[in-house]
Order: sequence, then structure tokens, then C-alpha cells
Amino acid sequence: MPNPDKHQLSSLSFNTLAVHGGNEIDKTSGAIRTPIVMANSYALPYDASTMDWSDTEEPSYTRNSGHNQICLQRKLAAMEHGEDAAVFATGVAALHAVFFTFLKSGDHVVLGDVTYEAVWRLFAELLPERYGIEATFVDMGDMNAVRAAIRPNTKMIHTETVANPTTKVADIAALSEIAKAAGALLSVDSTFTPPPFFRPLELGADLVSHSLTKYINGHGDAMGGVVIGSKQLIKHIKGDALVDLGGTISPFNAWLITRGSVTLPLRLKQQFSSAETIANYLDTEKRLAFVTYPGLASHDQHELAKRQFGGKGYGAMIAFAVDGDPETQNRFVSHLKVITSAVSLGHDETLIVHVGGGARGGAERYPLNFQKYGHLRLSIGLEDPEDIISDIRNALDLTFS
Repeated sequence: MPNPDKHQLSSLSFNTLAVHGGNEIDKTSGAIRTPIVMANSYALPYDASTMDWSDTEEPSYTRNSGHNQICLQRKLAAMEHGEDAAVFATGVAALHAVFFTFLKSGDHVVLGDVTYEAVWRLFAELLPERYGIEATFVDMGDMNAVRAAIRPNTKMIHTETVANPTTKVADIAALSEIAKAAGALLSVDSTFTPPPFFRPLELGADLVSHSLTKYINGHGDAMGGVVIGSKQLIKHIKGDALVDLGGTISPFNAWLITRGSVTLPLRLKQQFSSAETIANYLDTEKRLAFVTYPGLASHDQHELAKRQFGGKGYGAMIAFAVDGDPETQNRFVSHLKVITSAVSLGHDETLIVHVGGGARGGAERYPLNFQKYGHLRLSIGLEDPEDIISDIRNALDLTFS
């Protein structure tokens, strides 16, 4: 499909979109895949004095906009059913872009009491201390608590669809109603729940962000972030947080992520299916202190997850702990042979990281079992689930032998 335009993209099924979205046949070489354009600058028109030097739609200077960046933005917006997208060098840069663009001194934000550590520090320390932006951390599973936290100066509600690391599920439709009643924006970090699995914009979110480093790239070899939403909101983000802060993704990383995203629907299908199989095994394992995964009936938000995600799965992130002290967790991880001990998630390989009970910002708000044992965050990859289960069982045998 040569050079599908944005109108054609919206009509494609997700699998077809994953292959063709954002791709352009190269006019110079005839290559059927968009090449890496490692250029800082692009040719100017005859009369450059008429240009908007902050334009992000036509390439002129790669900090504002480059060819690979534009192609990736077009693809991601279509995947999320948004009007436009802005890509950044990292997921945290994308999140910061949202907060920088739409918040000012004296504004108030309501956000989940369990949230990614960088976001926790931004709102617990940096933004209040340096810019006078107020924040209230609440249980995103308690809509009454969210409503009670709203103030006249509340400008934004920010949540994760599935909280990192506790796997608490947020009710996006209910949060959207609360945000709209308050005249606030609803910002959703949907990194754990990429499309086509879930699209928060369809339930009323104003802005959706992803760490592209994770599932959308999927191969552990490139970093990036994106914010997706209406044309108007994304225009503000590009103008304020991209052009004048310069958190621009490199052309090479944009190309890698575009390439990685081609297999996203296939990878998610395998990872989500494997995660359910592995979580069900872990739930029967007597040597574990706890297991939390939205697909388990024992999960507090299992019914919400079933309704909100429409039976498409429950993600591929599992949190659990071995029944023992921190040294027991470390011993268990050291005995794993197939699962890799490393930070990050959404890769093609299964990853695990041991996080102590008080190692992260805001950990005092975690469930008591997380505080007591710490936890192991398990990101399911593409391996055969029986190999992962065997690896865990063998590691437990060695840990308790």
C-alpha cells in the first residue's frame, strides 16, 4: 500500500495498520520501507523569511520535526484513534510535556497514589516546590475519593490504566465523567495497555501517553515516548514542550520504533495469553506470599478489568513475591535461567525486577503485602509459557532446598 494518507489509515484494520501505517515509499531510491533520515536540517523554500520557525508539520529542523518522527506520529495517532500525536525521546519526556504544557503555578492535579516513580517525584517534590503546582494523590479505585479531591483549581486528573507496579485498574469512563464535570483534562498513561487492546480516548480521556520503549517498540533496543489526543491539544504540546524544550526523539529511534510496532498485535496476543497461563500457575504456588494480576478472580478490580478491556485480555504484567525476606527474593531471582533480571517491560524476552518494600517513591501507599515483602515485577515476553513456568518452579525449588 504505497503512501496511505491519514484518511486511509483510519479505515484499516489494526493488523493492516500495524504493517502499513506511517510507511512511505522512498521517492529517491524506490525503497518500499521508509528509510532512516539522519538529517538535522531540511531544504528551505525560496523565501524562508515567510516561514513559521516553530512549525512542527513540515520538516525544516529535526528538533521541531523530522521525516521519521512525522511518519511515526501519523502511525501512532491512527493506532490509538486519536487526531494527532507528538513523539519524544523517552516516555518520561512525553509525560513531562503534558504537565509542562497544561499546568501553571497555582493549579491543582489529582493523580493515582500508586504511579510511576518519575511522575510521583514530579508531583510530590519538583512541581510543588519549584512551580507551586499542587497535587493530591488518591486511590484511583475509589471514585468517591477522586470526587472529594477535586478543587476549584483542579486542572487535570492523571492516572495509569493499570498501575505500575501494583496492577490496580483505573475506571477510565468514570474518571472521564469526573474530569469533565470539573472542567479538567483527563491524562492517561496507557503504557501497560497499548492498542488495539485498549484505547482510553474512546472512553473519554483527553490525552493518552505511552512509553514507546516498552510494548510498542517491543524489542528492548530503542527509547521513546508519545502523547496522543485531539489536534488542538497536541498542537499546544508540540509548540510548548517539543519545539522550546527540545525533548526530540532521534530519527534512528523513531525508525526502530516504527519497525518494532509492525508486530505489536501479534506480540500482544502471545504475551497476554501467556500471562494468563503463568498468572494462573502462580496463583496455585504455595511458596509465594501473594500474586496480583487483573486476570485473576482474586484481583480487586477483576470485574472492572473484564468490563473495561472487553475480554481482550488483562495485560502481561504480574506482581508477586516469594514467601520470605528480601534475601529470599534475591536468591529466587538469581536461580532463574530463562527469565532475565532487568529493568523495563514489554520486551520480547520475559523480564523480572526485585523492588524492595520501600525502594520507590510513594511506596508507603502500596498495599500492605507489597510493603511487607517488596515485590517482583514480571513482564511476560514471547517465550513458551511452559518454559517460563518451569523456570519459576525450578528457581523456587532451589530457593527453598
